[in-house]
Amino acid sequence: MKYAGYNEYKTSPMTWLDQLPTHWTAASLRWMSKRYAGGTPDKGNEAYWEDGEIPWINSGAVNDGYITEASELITREGFANSSAKWIPKGALVMALAGQGKTKGMVAQLGIPTTCNQSMAALIPDHRFEPRYLYYWLTANYQNIRNMAGGEARDGLNLEMLGSIPCPVPPVDEQQTIARFLDAKTAQIDALVAQKRQLITKLKEKRSALIARTVTRGLPPEAAKAAGLEPNPEMKDSGGECLGPLPRHWQVLPMTKYLSDMSDYRGKTPEKTDDGVFLVTARNVRMGYIDYESSQEFVAVDEYDEIMRRGLPKLGDILFTTEAPLGNVALVDREDIALAQRIIRFRMRRDFFHSRFTLYAMLADYFQSQLKSLSTGSTAEGLKASKLSVLRLIAPPVAEQQVIAEFLDAECRHMDGLLAATEAAIERLQEYRQSLITSAVTGKIDVRGLA
Repeated sequence: MKYAGYNEYKTSPMTWLDQLPTHWTAASLRWMSKRYAGGTPDKGNEAYWEDGEIPWINSGAVNDGYITEASELITREGFANSSAKWIPKGALVMALAGQGKTKGMVAQLGIPTTCNQSMAALIPDHRFEPRYLYYWLTANYQNIRNMAGGEARDGLNLEMLGSIPCPVPPVDEQQTIARFLDAKTAQIDALVAQKRQLITKLKEKRSALIARTVTRGLPPEAAKAAGLEPNPEMKDSGGECLGPLPRHWQVLPMTKYLSDMSDYRGKTPEKTDDGVFLVTARNVRMGYIDYESSQEFVAVDEYDEIMRRGLPKLGDILFTTEAPLGNVALVDREDIALAQRIIRFRMRRDFFHSRFTLYAMLADYFQSQLKSLSTGSTAEGLKASKLSVLRLIAPPVAEQQVIAEFLDAECRHMDGLLAATEAAIERLQEYRQSLITSAVTGKIDVRGLA
């Protein structure tokens, strides 16, 4: 739906906005609100935390947008012996610092509470509708972060918050804008939630298809089309998590059928700004190598030393031994270096087809073997010496290839649906942000719509 703008505009005195509806004014937040930071009682003093009754929130609470539950409860003694202060219901809180994207995020309180020292309370006066102010600050998230160095670790402070410029429509108009945005964002959020549920179901369906196909064979119609027995005779696999298998399939010890293996343990190579792409455990996802989200490189002249344990070949399998454990992917390019916590191996081709092996290692029966073998108090880990215990399902190689081709086609279809759904979510979120920005800046006139 296209929304009309206001009839007349004037030049805006604000640096964050070019123009305003003629009847709107503007002011810095310091002139229209009270601002103060919170505090944290001594974490080492149980008397300040045990059996507490006063709500207290940490910086991560702002992710909820509207806060109705405390992160923790502190005691009256803890409150009295810290710089924690009460913040009334309906007020806003903003994260002054925090991990990742937290800094600069804002939320409205659905309860009276206290907060930590990395958060600021924003209590607008009678000239501001708190919900309108929430949407204005949300729309300017990046501008607010930039006041403290953008993505740098620098934190915001109360003085910076006071300097935030704000458009000031008449209060009744602010209330109308807030009602309009509450209704529209709720509709968008409901659509996003539906699409996220669809993504969850698609991923579950994909995993179930892989697990079923690598342990039972092709569906009858697909098996018949491929010239295979559509209803093969089954046998007991002897594995607790495996169930019955086609009688002509085997379960083989993994390491007995390796033709090559390299464990890239030891010193972490020194990173450079360019050179050879370094595949770390973070890059190895379930079924593929992610070259986008984490990009690190090593010097070309260091490559031979880094890869002295063995060079990757197309079709080799990468397997993460820790943080995360059990992610597997096929090598799809040879111009890569491999970091520690990755094992690269190649199966004997007369017993294992590489893509079938990949799918078999993605399946629950194989992943459950890893869980039972993993060790470590802080992160699940698996020593290379324990790989000899792992078992892989092995149909005849020709049948493995047919199964791999079937799963390739089915997974491509599902991955296409997943990508389309994720793209739809991204478009909805962009529209949501655009609608908020347009409403709070007066680009659209929502009077009479809410």
